[in-house]
Amino acid sequence: MISLLRYTAPPSQCGYLPDRAWSLEYEMVAKLSSAEYEVRLQEGWRHFGAMMFHPRCPSCRACQSIRVRVADFHPNRSQLRAWKRNIGDIEIRVGMPTVTREKLDLYDRFHAFQADHKGWPDHEPKDPDSYRESFVHNPYFTEEWSFWHSGNLIGVGYVDRLVESMSAIYFIHDPEYRDRSLGTFNVLCMIEECAQRGLPYLYLGYYVQGCASLEYKANYRPNEAMKLDGTWGEFRT
Repeated sequence: MISLLRYTAPPSQCGYLPDRAWSLEYEMVAKLSSAEYEVRLQEGWRHFGAMMFHPRCPSCRACQSIRVRVADFHPNRSQLRAWKRNIGDIEIRVGMPTVTREKLDLYDRFHAFQADHKGWPDHEPKDPDSYRESFVHNPYFTEEWSFWHSGNLIGVGYVDRLVESMSAIYFIHDPEYRDRSLGTFNVLCMIEECAQRGLPYLYLGYYVQGCASLEYKANYRPNEAMKLDGTWGEFRT
């Protein structure tokens, strides 16, 4: 691993729980192997583009890294409905991340809908350079999963394919297709890929109780969360 910069940001308003303050530790890396990143995942880190981060909040421990125990996973009824609704009807193309006008438009539609209907911050249109910085300039082990229906791009997800696990990074979808529960289908596809490869875990990022945009992660059971002492233990069964 080649580290270029490491720093902790001063406390500011939390992006997950606005009534609290957060502080994130960042590390910019120029080179990172899948094995090195897997160790960081186990320690509660995440990455977005070339920047790794994890919480260093002075008075809050609400962020919990969460991972699905793949071999024991059993979908609930709504997850089964999402799977049956989409499997065989949605084409998934896996490749290297790229930026296109279709993806920029999809990103803008998704975030505008989330701002209008779910209280997300007001959205500024994404330009090619900022999209490339966030989603294309990734470590070599990051894949882009694009979801297509009748020739239309309706979803894009970014996934880390590692030696002993997979890790979900980010997913956007067309609000016009929200009745298909594409976010759920995306997670189920990653779990299925882990199962086929014999990988024990799918990492889903941070679960934050009280943040509606992140609480859904606990619904993929059984799962484990990282405890305050840095060890992993059973979370929801």
